[in-house]
Amino acid sequence: MADSSHIDYLNQAGSALPQSCAFRYILAGRFDNGQADMMADDGTILIGKSWKPETLLLKLANRHGLVTGATGTGKTVTLQVLAEGFARHGVPVFAADIKGDLSGIAAPGDSKPPFVKRAQEIGVPYEPDQFTTVFWDVFGEQGHPVRATISEMGPLLLSRLLDLNETQEGVLNIAFRIADEQKMLLLDLKDLRAILSHIAENAATLTTQYGNVSAQSVGAIQRQLLVLENQKGQMFFGEPALEISDLMRTDRDGRGVVNIMAADKLMANPRLYATFLLWLLSELFEQLPEVGDLDKPKLVFFFDEAHLLFNGAPKVLLTAVEQVVRLIRSKGVGVYFVTQNPLDIPDTVLAQLGNRVQHALRAFTPRDQKAVRAAAETFRQNPKFKTEEAIMQLAVGEALTSTLEGKGTPTMVERTLIAPAMAQVGPITPQQRQQAIDASPLKGKYETMVDRESAYEMLMDRKGLKPDGSPVEADTSGGGIMDTIGGWIGGATGGAKPTSGPGSRGGRVPQTMTEKIITSAARSVASSVGRQIGNAILRGVLGSMT
Repeated sequence: MADSSHIDYLNQAGSALPQSCAFRYILAGRFDNGQADMMADDGTILIGKSWKPETLLLKLANRHGLVTGATGTGKTVTLQVLAEGFARHGVPVFAADIKGDLSGIAAPGDSKPPFVKRAQEIGVPYEPDQFTTVFWDVFGEQGHPVRATISEMGPLLLSRLLDLNETQEGVLNIAFRIADEQKMLLLDLKDLRAILSHIAENAATLTTQYGNVSAQSVGAIQRQLLVLENQKGQMFFGEPALEISDLMRTDRDGRGVVNIMAADKLMANPRLYATFLLWLLSELFEQLPEVGDLDKPKLVFFFDEAHLLFNGAPKVLLTAVEQVVRLIRSKGVGVYFVTQNPLDIPDTVLAQLGNRVQHALRAFTPRDQKAVRAAAETFRQNPKFKTEEAIMQLAVGEALTSTLEGKGTPTMVERTLIAPAMAQVGPITPQQRQQAIDASPLKGKYETMVDRESAYEMLMDRKGLKPDGSPVEADTSGGGIMDTIGGWIGGATGGAKPTSGPGSRGGRVPQTMTEKIITSAARSVASSVGRQIGNAILRGVLGSMT
């Protein structure tokens, strides 16, 4: 519900509204020419209402965005409102669900009085809606499993995930280089462990070609891999790997499919969570073709708890993130960061985020006060109110908004009532989630892990071991021409096979004339080869004595 300060602002701004405005809407609870038509399909997404409808232009949605605000101020609902808007216009969405609340987008809204009242306040009908949703889960418990191969992840992201120093990162790069040169696939963690062990065992010969490889560095990486395995990280690495095209689907009605990543358990390992989402961004960037500016994005990516991506990240990784964010818009992908504090986002990345929704911030500490000032300064100022003061006065469900307009310039910041979500707000039941998973067209594609021959199996084979570590037994079954010849040679010295069966006494079978000829020739060859080997050995011995 709008507070008195917002109503006053609407009353003051109402007189300045141009009569040619294409929308009809409510100002301070008064209808103007009947019901507002704020949900027209005009290439925009409704965010809410200030003294006018506040919308996001689809053709500029790939200029990325930012949703910030303190806990409990309405960020998740704003995220859902945006996701619903994109899906309604046929744009697929990918979002991480930290608390499980976003799963409600798969179920229709239930017309709760606060939502109906908010819809009336901003002049739209409350019409319960639901959206086709595909659930994903790295651990395969609350959605389809999500996997990536070690090779796809690459040494840079793995180093970030394992928190390696520069020396250890260098060893990891060597491992990837050797695996590539020797045509060994790196698919899962046991492949990476095997190639690292191979490097440690052959460090003396590899150092001159690739640089110093110490057992201590390899051991440190192996320990970090063990920690990752203990946190169920091995479930993320392997095949079948996620196909990006499966995130960019529309349903039979032409609406974008909403992909929800269950991240409540994933947050127990924040580094894995951040690395996974960054890997996904990198895959989108590498695989999607250049398309320039489209009428609407091909995919919108919401990165919740965005500060986890940047906390403690090395400079090389921050540079990579900045490049991806800056360039991925030409691939038709919009990236929206969701976090509590705008200071969580580096300035180089923050400068790329053109569409912004700022919920309330509380200035209890010096850092909070700095965050308020920083947030206020990023907006195009509105002379009708002081942005810094407004940020601390915003009620729940209210925000400051500024989006890009026709020529790509930001609009003046406006104090906005956020529109209500039309799907269910809050989590669905486990039964509803399972029904959605069972009905998914991707059911069965990713559920079973595949373990094909890769670096681990190849290196074990070189050692004469089976994949389970047991020795490979010698093949004594015989066969082939040499075994036949050997048998014939042995037959002349009592090695002929005994016969068995009716009428047999176990004696030797006499050789045919053909067998006798072949046996004689074989003896001659063997004698000749034996003399040559003997001469070679003798020359070697004599040579060593000089």
